[in-house]
Amino acid sequence: MRRSVRAPVRATGCDSRLYACVYCFARKTHSYLDLDTGLGFDSQIVVKVNAPELLRRHLSSRRWEGAHIAMGTNVDCYQRAEGRYRLMPGIIEALRDHANPFSVLTKGTLILRDLELLKEASEVTRVGISVSVGFVDHALWRTVEPGTPAPERRLDVVRTLTEHGIGCGVLMAPVIPFLGDHPDQLRATVRAIAASGATSVTPLVLHLRPGAREWFMGWLAEHHPHLVRRYERLYAEGAYAPKWYQRRITRQVHELATEFGIGPAHRGAARLIPRRVEPEPAGPTQLTLL
Repeated sequence: MRRSVRAPVRATGCDSRLYACVYCFARKTHSYLDLDTGLGFDSQIVVKVNAPELLRRHLSSRRWEGAHIAMGTNVDCYQRAEGRYRLMPGIIEALRDHANPFSVLTKGTLILRDLELLKEASEVTRVGISVSVGFVDHALWRTVEPGTPAPERRLDVVRTLTEHGIGCGVLMAPVIPFLGDHPDQLRATVRAIAASGATSVTPLVLHLRPGAREWFMGWLAEHHPHLVRRYERLYAEGAYAPKWYQRRITRQVHELATEFGIGPAHRGAARLIPRRVEPEPAGPTQLTLL
């Protein structure tokens, strides 16, 4: 039986125990549980308190074939509530014990608490770590990402992981049209990412899926009413910005990455730490005819 608890928490700006990003596409998933995708998303979180036990049981199943497990692709697994429930240590231990490859995408600095476990896991399987930093503009961060650590604190995570031999890429997401896409803003962000020692930078333009779109557009009308029509035109075809705009941002970021000495990664790719390979015993060489 799956046990979970709903943990309602009052959200109060950046003092919130939850991440309340105004653009978050995960807002829609709150409706699957009959929860509100607006203020409810900002103030309630569902915690699967027996997740480590369920994972260990699943990994032990004969039907499980060891597929890569990606964490943090919908809701951040290192939100502040993780400091209370401490689920990730048990999850990483289970993945380590079964040598199962995995990746983590996070905005949270709490991942450093589990640094030793991540190092142990990387000795036996492939581990990918990515940190999300869409911009380094503090004014923008305070208005669109309440409850999250400041961008420079996230880049400190990248720096610390790298110093301990765990390569870490940066998902530069989201690049927010007309608010975070000025060339000077892109340059400042990529420069800071490069200085952190990131292995790669992958830009991703803001997308507005149902649930997130309504909340974001309401926020935009309140804080930047002069941009509403521009957004309606830019996102007239659906949840994603036009291809020409995405290509422009990607080209600019990749050019800056080259200038600052870091390489781009393929979209959605997590940096993988090479698995330790023991030397093979000496013996006859098998020749292959080409």
